[in-house]
Amino acid sequence: MTTSEPLQYWWCLVHEQVETDDGCANTERLGPFAEQGEAATALEVARRRNEAWENDPEWNDEDD
Repeated sequence: MTTSEPLQYWWCLVHEQVETDDGCANTERLGPFAEQGEAATALEVARRRNEAWENDPEWNDEDD
């Protein structure tokens, strides 16, 4: 990352905390997010998105 790029934030699934770009590997975290507060809510965002996808008739093919 160069100094001209904005800092990004991630939710680390291993350490259960917000990290910056120099944290754990991307496979072990959710993000990136532009703000630290957004990263702190990453698990809730993922839960809501999963729930929405599970209830979306265009993506739910259990009846086919």
